[in-house]
Amino acid sequence: MSGLDLDRQGDVALVSRAADFAARRHADQKRKGAAHEPYVNHLAEVASLLAETMGEPDAALVAAGWLHDTVEDTQTDREELERLFGPRVASLVAEVTDDKSLPKAERKRRQVEAAPHKSAGAKAIKLADKTSNLRSLTASPPEGWERQRIADYIAWAQEVVAGCRGTNAALEDRFDRAVAEARGTL
Repeated sequence: MSGLDLDRQGDVALVSRAADFAARRHADQKRKGAAHEPYVNHLAEVASLLAETMGEPDAALVAAGWLHDTVEDTQTDREELERLFGPRVASLVAEVTDDKSLPKAERKRRQVEAAPHKSAGAKAIKLADKTSNLRSLTASPPEGWERQRIADYIAWAQEVVAGCRGTNAALEDRFDRAVAEARGTL
């Protein structure tokens, strides 16, 4: 096997291990939408969006897409991710992790402020995450979410993504289409 083949095999293994780890850590979680779909569907969509829109293959970025919510929403810490998936994956996940000890409004404000200062990889994860969230909001809005709350979420997602633009044109286009579809349901 050539060195390139070994690299590709390692890349596939990294992404597969990340998918397995994320699925196990989020196994009992459901999306907020009325359909209550498994949370892992969101992680799969984020990872797929990243894989489909990258100019060059980047296994660490796709793995981080699978893992982007593990520190925030499960009993996982950055050190564990670094040990299992390496420093780049752990760093990307840390960059997109909210501090859950803060009030929700403060976390949302910080996402808007921090977005322009993130690495290109973290910006891509944010773009994919917000795209997936908008698609889910359109297909299965959370119970009790009135039109104004949906409109507010769309506007906030656009503020976050404004700081991520210039990173991945294909992903930005998918986000813009998700915004249009979400607005069309209002």
